[in-house]
Amino acid sequence: MEYEEYKAIYNRLNKPEDVRNMMSEGYDPRLVKTLYVQKTSRDVKKRFHVVKNHTRQMLKEWKNGNSLMEISEKWKFPPILTSMFIFQEDGASKKEFWNYVRNPDCLNKRTAEEIKEVIANDYVYSPDANEDQRLRGIWGEDLLHEWLDGQGITYRTEDDIRGEYQKTPDALLDEPMMFNGHKIHWVESKASFGDNVEFRFNARKQLIPYTEIFGPGIVVYWVGCLKDMECPQGIFLEDYNILEKTLKPCPKE
Repeated sequence: MEYEEYKAIYNRLNKPEDVRNMMSEGYDPRLVKTLYVQKTSRDVKKRFHVVKNHTRQMLKEWKNGNSLMEISEKWKFPPILTSMFIFQEDGASKKEFWNYVRNPDCLNKRTAEEIKEVIANDYVYSPDANEDQRLRGIWGEDLLHEWLDGQGITYRTEDDIRGEYQKTPDALLDEPMMFNGHKIHWVESKASFGDNVEFRFNARKQLIPYTEIFGPGIVVYWVGCLKDMECPQGIFLEDYNILEKTLKPCPKE
């Protein structure tokens, strides 16, 4: 994806309503949800403690009749986390709060309805959002395995080699293969969008260590990635279009 197109989409995704609006306009649901999750998660890391320091005020607003969703929108913070701050300030433990999220009908009618509204409007931290992200990860790994299996390429999965190495890619090839003129040893599946922030984080935490242990490899961002990003040596960046490409045997020495 070109940077200008990516930035135009990214800049519009500021609240759950924006996700729904963009999906209704024909944008790919997986793309807008993924970008919204990534943007929201990054904002939470920056503002978590700043917002948490105002929980006494937020509780007062709730006691005065403002809904949990209204308070979330005012503070521009995810509904589930906003609600958790408020409940904790009101004396509930984190465990108790998550029990309310899983079973809102155990609360009084007003609070139950507000919790249900919060759940429906949180695409990042709600149980449904967590399940959606888990299934997206499985979807990406299934695509990777189907691509390799369809070419008759054998490999070991992360589960197969867990514990043998400090870092383990999703697919470690049994034999090195050629890809676009480069010898590669592994393929990593990412069910996220590869923008500069995401790619730098993944490179530092996983991809560069893979090259140091196994040699060069491919990272596939199934939801898409920016074009022309600078990659560290030995890392090759691909998106969904890798399904139209193939690996080839290495030349015999």
